Amino acid sequence: KEWGDGIRGLSLNAARYALLRVDHGHPHTKNWRPQVLVLLNLDSEQLVKHPRLLSFTCQLKAGKGLTIVGSVFPGTYLDKYAEAERAEENIRSSMGKEKTKGFCQIIVSPSVRDGISHLIQSAGLGGMKHNTVLMAWPQSWKQTDNRFSWKNFVDTVRETTAAQQALLVAKNIDLFPGNQERFSEGNIDIWWIVHDGGMLMLLPFLLKQHKVWRKCRMRIFTVAQMDDNSIQMKNDLQMFLYHLRIKAEVEVVEMFENDISAFTYEKTLVMEQRSQMLKQMQLSKNEREREAQLIHDRNTASHGTGMVKLQTAIAAPEKVQMTWTKEKLISEKHKNKEACAPGYKDIFSMKPNESNVRRMHTAVKLNGVVLNKSQNAQLVLLNMPGPPKNRHGDENYMEFLEVLTEGLNRVLLVRGGGREVITIYS
Repeated sequence: KEWGDGIRGLSLNAARYALLRVDHGHPHTKNWRPQVLVLLNLDSEQLVKHPRLLSFTCQLKAGKGLTIVGSVFPGTYLDKYAEAERAEENIRSSMGKEKTKGFCQIIVSPSVRDGISHLIQSAGLGGMKHNTVLMAWPQSWKQTDNRFSWKNFVDTVRETTAAQQALLVAKNIDLFPGNQERFSEGNIDIWWIVHDGGMLMLLPFLLKQHKVWRKCRMRIFTVAQMDDNSIQMKNDLQMFLYHLRIKAEVEVVEMFENDISAFTYEKTLVMEQRSQMLKQMQLSKNEREREAQLIHDRNTASHGTGMVKLQTAIAAPEKVQMTWTKEKLISEKHKNKEACAPGYKDIFSMKPNESNVRRMHTAVKLNGVVLNKSQNAQLVLLNMPGPPKNRHGDENYMEFLEVLTEGLNRVLLVRGGGREVITIYS
């Protein structure tokens, strides 16, 4: 007559058996799906500060796959145990209201930054681990008394990159729709500036499976430089979407190279192998720019050959044939040791009259183009460039992202982790 313990025992045994059967390694490309770790902020009363983040998670996942909702409670575990328990109950209550199915995990840590790091590293069990981190943009980061919020944010971006996890940052999260709202019309605009595996197209496709976004149209804007074959790019992208069975309008926006210099830098030089190559050469400023341009030219030449090929190109850095001899490298290293300018890797921390002007020019120009096309869109998805290696440029990086997204209602910044490649087999 007492079936409770027996049923529970069977459930636990089945769960254990299933977990052991899940591979601990990284899934094959065609099996990649976003398994989300949601980082929540709590207010002074241990209540969820942005419940719309849970709503968005529900709309993105539709109750399927893995969802882990995590938060960091400042303090020590011995002193804050009771408060942490209450915070976990509040989060579970909010998850129930927003119909978010998943697991909750609270970390008590003296440092919020360390707590977030622990969550990114250890959340999940066995093969059931997250591969994507979702968090809200720190709205009040410019306030002088809120200095640590944006520092924690930039460090989180760095740590997700190190863990090869995708990162989603929702800006103006409180303006996002609840699960009971319905958009009867409107667009979901994807600005595919850096071709990073196709995740930007997968996310709106998943959102459109939910009733809130179902009637929205997808529009994909890809940025081309003036010397690119725009017609061929559009045809290639349309064919790629056809094979993916994704219905979307495609538009190619042409911009001058100087207008997207920060993203061009990201696309051609962000790979560690390329940056190390330039760093090891210790060239003068003009010579470094010449070698960087050589890499960019080779990348541009292959850009028009087909959009599908770009999916694999990002995973393997191009091999550039260098003409430098060992003797010349040694002589240039000694000759230009004092006069060597900062590398492109630290574009956000260079002198204000060089990098900051270029960075703001890029942000303002791109923001103007995006506003012109997508100001009334229900949701705008944008590539999120990585933070600088040099931490002195962190505040400039935040300002860059702020200007880039200024004037847009709902924005989702997307940064790929390097493992997600969306193919026709996905």
